[in-house]
Amino acid sequence: MNRTSSYKRGLFWFATLSSLWVFVLVSLGAFTTTIGAGMAFPDWPLSNGSVNPHGWLTQIDKFAEHSHRISATVMGIITTILAVWLWRTEARIWLRKLAWFALALVIVQGVVGGLRVLLDHFEISMIDTNVGRLFAMSHAFLAQTYVCTLFAIALACSRPWIEQSAKLHGAPSEGLKRIGRLCVVLLFVQLSIAAVVRHSFAGLAIPTFPKSTFDGQWLPAHWDFRVATQFIHRCMAGAIGVAILVYAYRLLRKQAAPPILRGLGILLVSLVLLQIRLGAQIIWTNRSVYMTTGHVVVGALTLATTFLVTFVLHRTLIERDVSPPAWRIAKIRSLPAFPPASNQQRGTITLSWRNRA
Repeated sequence: MNRTSSYKRGLFWFATLSSLWVFVLVSLGAFTTTIGAGMAFPDWPLSNGSVNPHGWLTQIDKFAEHSHRISATVMGIITTILAVWLWRTEARIWLRKLAWFALALVIVQGVVGGLRVLLDHFEISMIDTNVGRLFAMSHAFLAQTYVCTLFAIALACSRPWIEQSAKLHGAPSEGLKRIGRLCVVLLFVQLSIAAVVRHSFAGLAIPTFPKSTFDGQWLPAHWDFRVATQFIHRCMAGAIGVAILVYAYRLLRKQAAPPILRGLGILLVSLVLLQIRLGAQIIWTNRSVYMTTGHVVVGALTLATTFLVTFVLHRTLIERDVSPPAWRIAKIRSLPAFPPASNQQRGTITLSWRNRA
């Protein structure tokens, strides 16, 4: 098995297309949830006992859910191919492990999605929900983790990453990397809260925006679980907006950064502004299907882009060289050859060799 860490064009493009296909899956999942079609079929993994259920091409709820299941199956096949391809050809151990992690994620994600359907009828009256919705929230969180994992694999397979042709001239400051990690964590938390908002039907719990009441108050007039969740979601959006602005400003100030990184900094600000606008449109349009679906997709893209930039800034740490130092290799090569030795002498010679090395 010939494994190398060199650039492989076919592998890179396959990994890139895989990371793009995942947004088809995210979009279909967001659309399915938005129109309330998650339970269009009461069974799993089949749909009404079939791989080609009656009416799925003519009824929107069945089309949304079955298309989501088909795209998830395709995603599983793609991830399996990617993991095997990397295992057979890639020398970097961490990247091979990351590919297996992606495969494990997609399997777990599929099972969690199935449990969301199979356990939907178990009610939890204490928090006014059911077991299926709890799994749906977990399903949404795992999806974001999976997106970031695929983006990391595609980036690690790219020519600039492998050959360092787009490297930073000078190590990124710890402050910049710390801000990047903070933004990634904030976005993960925000998207987890968003999953709770969506699956607890709290999208319109506060019916006005940007203020929380019709008479212009910033705080809601009354509080319950849904209102509190929606309000926290809005506050987190403000915090993320500030953090992303600081992150982008620091990236733009770093003259040694490659143009693509500074461009991604500008893209991040644009995505956050678009995300806030879409969130407002959800309220103003009484939860339009297109605005709500777009809000989910742009949220995932914002997280993926932020993760991508932060991943690049940590390249030196990720690609730590664990090979023997050059001076040690040269010294070993310069050692004189030993004459043939008997089995009895070989142990002494080996010990002497190690002492000299």
